[in-house]
Amino acid sequence: MPGTVAAAIAPSMSVNADQVRHVAKLARIAMSDAEVEKMVPEFNNILKWVEQLGEVDTDGVEPLTAVIDNELRLRDDVVNDGDCRDDVLKNAPEAQHGFFAVPKVIE
Repeated sequence: MPGTVAAAIAPSMSVNADQVRHVAKLARIAMSDAEVEKMVPEFNNILKWVEQLGEVDTDGVEPLTAVIDNELRLRDDVVNDGDCRDDVLKNAPEAQHGFFAVPKVIE
């Protein structure tokens, strides 16, 4: 049986212009009234597509973390100093005795 009981009885989702303005505000995106009105049907089309996904029969389908099998390429965890102290200290405003020199903050 495709979908679930909850999906079968859930009302159809839709958004209005106020909700689009709210989402734009949360995303810190400035939108004109014309842009908001243009986005209302776009959001509603996305929601319809998501509702269609709820109709897919997924019984017996194992969850995936990736589409293809991946194996981690492991390396030996070897501690080293990086051997680049002089290169790093070139970026320091001031260096002393091979270390970053910083102003004293505690008297």
